[in-house]
Amino acid sequence: MNILLIEDDKRISDFVLKGLTENGFNVHLSDNGVNAREHILSSEWDIILMDIMLPDIDGVELVKLIRYKKKSTPIIMLSALGDPEDKVNALDSGADDYLVKPFHFKELISRINALVRRTKLNYDKEQNIHQCGDITINTDEHKVLVNNKTIDLSPREYKLLLFLVENKNKVMPRTQILNNVWGINYDNNTNVVDVYISYLRNKMNLTSATLQTIVGTGYMLKDS
Repeated sequence: MNILLIEDDKRISDFVLKGLTENGFNVHLSDNGVNAREHILSSEWDIILMDIMLPDIDGVELVKLIRYKKKSTPIIMLSALGDPEDKVNALDSGADDYLVKPFHFKELISRINALVRRTKLNYDKEQNIHQCGDITINTDEHKVLVNNKTIDLSPREYKLLLFLVENKNKVMPRTQILNNVWGINYDNNTNVVDVYISYLRNKMNLTSATLQTIVGTGYMLKDS
């Protein structure tokens, strides 16, 4: 699980980083609002732990930005502000949970696990929507969007793209792509995979950094 921790108090961030790492989580730290904003917009996270009182941009504003960008990443606010009004403001802005400092670390772990379970249940209900960076696929409508612009793909192009999105950030060998998109009995010596990858790149304006060629192996669609 990839966690973004946004906290400017080194004493607290060291404590949380140590505890989360020991519990098997992969944690990245941002110690100010501007740096956190860059990481929020450029990467996908399983959960975000965020202080409210941050340099440059406060936590509530960051939460509003995340929700404005249509990102549904679960957010737990970690704050010394314990007044009900502060909690209501953060939750109404789009946070999912609110934990007042100082807190017991076991409670933080429990809340993370509970929130991730709840998010997974909601995700399982919405598997008709697949995303990778600026690419969105609605499998109910067989609709492909890039930056909210509809892209017309042939049935085979659509099937290839869906397979790559479902396996984003993984190297997919040509033979595996061929077997899943064209069928297991298709001629393994054909270059049809390379041809259709070229079609996708041209139609969707995908850079070589997004749809990567892995020399001697196959292709990988990067979620950026």
